[in-house]
Amino acid sequence: MSLKPKKKLGQNFLIDKNIIKKIVEITPISQENEILEIGPGTGNLTEYLVKKKPKNIILIEKDKNLIDLLRNKFDDKAEILNEDILFFSKSNLLTDNTIIFGNLPYNISSKILTKFIFNNEKLKFKMLIFLFQKELADRIVANVDSSSYGRLSILTKWKFDVKRVFEIGPNSFFPKPKIKSTLLIFTPKTNVVKFKNPSSLEKITRVFFNQRRKKIKKQFAIFFNNNSKLIQKLNIDLDMRPQNLSPETYFSLALELEKLRN
Repeated sequence: MSLKPKKKLGQNFLIDKNIIKKIVEITPISQENEILEIGPGTGNLTEYLVKKKPKNIILIEKDKNLIDLLRNKFDDKAEILNEDILFFSKSNLLTDNTIIFGNLPYNISSKILTKFIFNNEKLKFKMLIFLFQKELADRIVANVDSSSYGRLSILTKWKFDVKRVFEIGPNSFFPKPKIKSTLLIFTPKTNVVKFKNPSSLEKITRVFFNQRRKKIKKQFAIFFNNNSKLIQKLNIDLDMRPQNLSPETYFSLALELEKLRN
């Protein structure tokens, strides 16, 4: 490996060619598709994406030391941007046919996902194919009543249908992480609950899960002053705990919060 991965950037380069091939084959890629790859690193996945001959490929790499390497390998095959995906400035490059791949840096992977959750009207795409550390992936796909279920599960299910594809062991990366990784596919939902301000859902879930082991009576009172009609309308038991409420219940609570604000 000619360039040493940077721990501060959460870099673990994917080096297993068999795994890379499986990732690229997950979804058909045609000349109608644009590809956006987040954090291509040394371009191991990029090499296989290029072979699929999509309409165009955009690479977003924050590490300046990797840019020259990527340009030497792909300058005539991809648009290479030395940017931080959290501050991506060229959303006009993305379309409904864009497939976004990312072996996401462990230290900011939840922030990257949240960016796509709250900005997917501006950031158009067909699907996201992302690698996360397994523990975070478990939280993302978790269902109600499970120990991993929480804010990220609910926010994700608001905007996406999510599918767990497969797990990847530490030996497939350089350097080897201490934990397994999981590949997830996110497909934008067509029928999304519309909020006047998405911060309503963010606030409701943050307050409720701030004390996830306690009953929701106190949290409910903070927002709704134990409104008995609302309790009946939403069929809520105040003896429940935050992980017992479905995503749809949290969506309804956020909508009711917006009514109060108006």
